[in-house]
Amino acid sequence: MQRPLADEIRPKTLDEVVGQRHLLAPGAVLRRLIEGGTEANMVFYGPSGTGKTTIANIVAERTCKTLYRLNATTASLQDIKEIIADVGTLLAPGGVLLYLDEIQYFNKKQQQSLLEFMENGKLTLIASTTENPYFYVYGALLSRSTVFEFKAVSPEEAEPAVLRALNIEKERAPLPLAWEEGLPLQIAAACGGDVRKAVNAVELLSQAAQPRKGELFISKEDAAQVSQRSAMRYDKGGDAMYDIASALMKSLRGSDPDAALHYLARFLEAGDLVTPCRRLLCSASEDVGMAYPQAVAIVKACVDTAMQLGLPEAQLPLAQAAILLATAPKSNSVTEGIGRARADVRAGRTGDVPRQLQNVHADTTGFDNQQHYLYPHNFPGHWVDQQYLPDALKGVKYYQWGENKTEQAAKAYWEKLKGKEL
Repeated sequence: MQRPLADEIRPKTLDEVVGQRHLLAPGAVLRRLIEGGTEANMVFYGPSGTGKTTIANIVAERTCKTLYRLNATTASLQDIKEIIADVGTLLAPGGVLLYLDEIQYFNKKQQQSLLEFMENGKLTLIASTTENPYFYVYGALLSRSTVFEFKAVSPEEAEPAVLRALNIEKERAPLPLAWEEGLPLQIAAACGGDVRKAVNAVELLSQAAQPRKGELFISKEDAAQVSQRSAMRYDKGGDAMYDIASALMKSLRGSDPDAALHYLARFLEAGDLVTPCRRLLCSASEDVGMAYPQAVAIVKACVDTAMQLGLPEAQLPLAQAAILLATAPKSNSVTEGIGRARADVRAGRTGDVPRQLQNVHADTTGFDNQQHYLYPHNFPGHWVDQQYLPDALKGVKYYQWGENKTEQAAKAYWEKLKGKEL
């Protein structure tokens, strides 16, 4: 059985690893640790296909400990116990180096079972995860480890790996293998920073190469079909989803309609309507708010229309909502105001509801049956000066008028009616 090409060409030295220069460049901390034969516990965090397993293999070769591999998606507590049972025996006289892939799938009890042996140095852990370790890795285990973040590999960095894979396939091919100019960079760009995905694409394209004038030929059109939508990273409920949601929200807040449409498109390509709808609805109040109060109603109508239409037509009302929010005037006075009010409530600064605001049924007790509530609609301008906040909070200002045209117009109206500066 032939090994997958991606495994066959896996780098054996640090210099062969593509990307991760921030970790592996000469003088970088991780490189110095590996070259020094470190036995430190480490957590490798980053997207798939960025070299986490490769680096773990290189570390294993530089230590005298016996290497064990587990994948948390299939491993059990019994697997951990069996590995730990080998510690100190002839099977692992120098201790154990455990490479644990996808550690986020281990529950708390499974992760805790490693702690004692990590503490006394009999077990060195190298764990990898595609999810944020500060959310998914048990705190006590994380405190005994150093986290290194791996980045998606750029097309320029991935291109040499693609060329290497193509040349290997060229040597294996029954006929001369050729490819269209610019193909390696196209494959590297389409892999979305995942080198393994790029190499797998090369292997598949080589197997499907078309005979042409006595040779096998790989076209850019074929590469486009194989790598269709590969460049997009999206995992519903995972870090990628939350990163894109955050980027969409911040692009709306930053009044960049082009960026907003880009991140919206990534959700649409993934078939996720719910997440961008929630972000759009939230931004209407959080970032636009009183600067353009009608935005809430318009965005709600766009979201409702999108959910009724479904994809692909849903892209139109959602794009309309995104452009509206990104180009609308901004105000966070709503966010700031409710934030201040809730802070007071949480801190216990409340006080009794003023008598004139209490529910009218209180008058039936027979005590102080006059509330002295002034009905604003009975007064000029439908306003009358009376106290609404509890005595303990009298005079407190939660809402601050925004500098936008809409809020300043409202402020001017109420200053004229109330006869004082607000």
